[in-house]
Formats: sequence, structure tokens, C-alpha cells
Amino acid sequence: MPDLKLFRRGKVRDVYEVEDHLLIIATDRLSAFDVVLPTAIAYKGAVLTNLSLFWFDFLKDTISNHLITADVNAYPTLLQKYRDQLEIRSMMVTRAEVFPFECVARGYLEGSGWKDYQSTGEVCGVKLPSGLRQADRLPEPIFTPATKAEAGHDINITEREMADSLGEETARRLKELTLAIYSRAAQYAEERGIIIADTKFEFGLKDGKIILVDEALTPDSSRFWQREHYTPGRAQISFDKQYVREYLETLRWNKQPPGPQLPEEVAMKTSEKYTEAYRLLAGKGIQEMESNRAIMTS
Repeated sequence: MPDLKLFRRGKVRDVYEVEDHLLIIATDRLSAFDVVLPTAIAYKGAVLTNLSLFWFDFLKDTISNHLITADVNAYPTLLQKYRDQLEIRSMMVTRAEVFPFECVARGYLEGSGWKDYQSTGEVCGVKLPSGLRQADRLPEPIFTPATKAEAGHDINITEREMADSLGEETARRLKELTLAIYSRAAQYAEERGIIIADTKFEFGLKDGKIILVDEALTPDSSRFWQREHYTPGRAQISFDKQYVREYLETLRWNKQPPGPQLPEEVAMKTSEKYTEAYRLLAGKGIQEMESNRAIMTS
């Protein structure tokens, strides 16, 4: 879309400035080990967008968000010629002053938290009981903020470090919101067959009020596990790109660009994991997304 002003291009999302707002487009790109792979994952961008829209609505009584509309018919006239690129994978959002931290909630012990616990018995300065296994459920969800990295991995920090940067009151409120949103979403998801092991949120200030921005509770921002097959003490069957990571670990690849092409069956299986997570959580399939697109286009 060469006549639009690019605001930011991330590993997955392209963000454009449109009048006083931002246009966020979720692509089908997939990154692993901080490298964008050359193989697209069918419907990935649509799942990220529509699952975020589902959660924005689900959580609207808990926190406001940055969404203006995801209806391309309501977009400014200059965007209408790009509607085929925008349908079911984009949203128009309001600008906000985004806090420079990822707000992470963990209900289970996995990922970088599991590695930290093995070496220190803590996660981001939070002391945990001894004897916990990989993927164990924590006694209660914990808040573990991280700095947002433009490239590479986010860096875990303590609550104290975040409070020193933002102030006690703001840091306390972000922690409360993170844990409240996570607890509500995790309970809902578990009833539908998905364990949300951990997730990260981004918040911003709009007119002096804290709002939820970016995506929310997607397979890219969260660790989704199959409740039916949950077994502590090992890695879990997931709905996210862990399947791709595991495949890549079998290759002789140094985890530096360029990334390898994915076999068709790996890309297809990954797409199925994303769409299945959407079906279980939102109660809708890709066919319904496509049907809505056809109706809106006509």
C-alpha cells in the first residue's frame, strides 16, 4: 500500500498512519527464534485479528481498548481500494501513549519462567515453592513484567524495576489489570478446552485512562495448551507456534536469517492449530469469517 504512511513494521504486523488513527494489519508471517520465516501460515493473520476482537468484546466490562472498527466498509475512502488485503485481518485503532513494558501474567511454570525457576527458585523476583515441575500450575497467577525489545527477546524484569520507571501507582494498576484480565480469560478458556499457561498484554494511556492496546490473548501472545492432554512434568501439546519451533530444532540451522522454508505439512498443521484455537474460544470457524468477508465485500 505505497500511498500510505508506514508507522511500524513488526515481525507479524504492519501498522500504518491513517488520518489521526492507526491501521493495524496482521499478516500471515510467522517468526521463530526471532527470525521471520519465508513460509506464510494460512489464516494466521485472520485468527490474530478476530481472536483479539473477540477478547476486546469479552473484556469490555473489565477494561477499555483501542479498537475503533474492524469493518472495512467504515474505513476512510482512501483504504477502500485495498479492501481485499484488509478484510478479516485488520483493525482501525486509536492512538495511545503506550507503556514501554510487556505486562505478563503466568499461571503455569514454562518458558523463560521455568528456566529462571530452575536456576534461582524465582521468576522475575517472585519466590515460588520448591519442588515445582515443568508446566506445573502455580499456587496463584503471578505478574512478571518485561521490557519491550525492538529486536530479539523481551527481557524479564522485576515489579520493583517497573515501578521505578513508571511510578508506584501506575505499576500497581497495570499489575491489577493484568492479573484480572488473565484470571477471567483463563477461566473462560479452560471451560472450552484450552489452558492459558501465560500471556502478555500491552497497555497505553488515552485521555488519562489506561486502555488495552495491540493484540489480546492470541496464540502469538499467549501459551495455549490442550486441557484434555495436560500432564505436568513435560512440555505440553500447544496451539501456538511451538510446533514449528520443534520442527526447526530438528534442522541444522543456526537460527540466523534467512530462515528455512517450512514443509507444506508443517505449515498446514500450524494453520490448523491457530484456527482450532479460534474455533474453541470464539465458537466460530474460518468459514464463518470468510462468509462475513463475502457479505461485507458484496
